[in-house]
Amino acid sequence: MSEKRFIVKEKQSLDGGKMMVLVDKETGVHYLSFINGFGPSLTPLLNENGQVMIEK
Repeated sequence: MSEKRFIVKEKQSLDGGKMMVLVDKETGVHYLSFINGFGPSLTPLLNENGQVMIEK
């Protein structure tokens, strides 16, 4: 069995849905995942300069 690529950094319930911040262990990129009754969404998180957040 291979090692998991993504880790869950944070979880929250929000407006009837579930929100998670995921970190890709290979690239360090942070993603925001939101799941509700309409289906899931996934987007990279951006810093204050509009650049993709990367875990160092």
